[in-house]
Amino acid sequence: MQLSASHLAGLLNGTVEGDPEVFVRKPSPIEVGGEGTISFLGNPKYEPFAYTTTASILVVSKSFEPKEPIRATLIRVEDVYSSIAFLTQEFGKIQKSLAVRSEKADIHPEAVLGTDVNIGPFSIISAGARIGNHVWIHEQVFIGPGVTIGDHSVLFPGVRILKECEIGQYCTVQSNAVIGADGFGFAPQPDGSYKKIQHLGNVVLEDNVEIGANTTIDRATLGSTIIRRGVKLDNLIQVGHNVEIGENTVIAAQTGIAGSTKIGPNCRIGGQVGFSGHLKIAAGTQIQAQSGLAAHVETPDTALFGSPAIPYNDYIKAYAVFKKLPEIYRQIHQLQKAVTPKEK
Repeated sequence: MQLSASHLAGLLNGTVEGDPEVFVRKPSPIEVGGEGTISFLGNPKYEPFAYTTTASILVVSKSFEPKEPIRATLIRVEDVYSSIAFLTQEFGKIQKSLAVRSEKADIHPEAVLGTDVNIGPFSIISAGARIGNHVWIHEQVFIGPGVTIGDHSVLFPGVRILKECEIGQYCTVQSNAVIGADGFGFAPQPDGSYKKIQHLGNVVLEDNVEIGANTTIDRATLGSTIIRRGVKLDNLIQVGHNVEIGENTVIAAQTGIAGSTKIGPNCRIGGQVGFSGHLKIAAGTQIQAQSGLAAHVETPDTALFGSPAIPYNDYIKAYAVFKKLPEIYRQIHQLQKAVTPKEK
């Protein structure tokens, strides 16, 4: 399917500069471009590509003032990044418009499938699974017994959704994510060995959640590990058993969250952050990358940095002093020499 500049401008509440009847079939990065594609200029550092891109349409902000002629038709909008999010969703709908159930998929007769469900080759839908309407299941996906998948959700190749886990509506699970594996629970024995604790709960993803590639979310020991509405998890994140992540919290790659920690809504957590178990993190907490949390965060909207994490501004001040320690030590040594009486 192809869309014209005038049609796209209408969708984005934008204005057209150039040919309103030029057509595009897909988005492209501004530095790649290509005839029949639409690109975006949201970050000023990419402005030089605006003058060389071969894309047919370029979305820019209303305040953008080009310094050189631009070949592409421009669509001027209030917010380029919101336009990117909207159009990628629209083009995604076009790509998913023709649902197909591959003959190479293994669909158990006791599974319940909604309308317009796509199932790719070598995917497995187990007994008792319930798949909603307009769900897109790519190749080599495993859906375990009793799993539920809400309407309009997308599971990319290699995803594993294990027994009795629940996925809400409009969720996206990227390739090779594992939802519902056993948590890391072992009871120490008198002889020094460890006995496995069975995990009998599940994982619940509420609506509009996105899970990155190779992220793992462990099932609860009892009850549920819960990822609340609107949460966005990056690639390579480990979420332990019985964790709860609040609405609209975003977490960057390689973060690890130990069991039973409760993270509040609207938190922003950088990459490689580590959480000890059984913590409570207040709403709106912001945590800088590579920080370590070993204590509760009780005050909402706190910004933290360091390992163990301390208030962000305190860490920046302390680090400024830390960098000067060698020079401070040298000065102290010189002062000691100056005030120490010389032996006769």
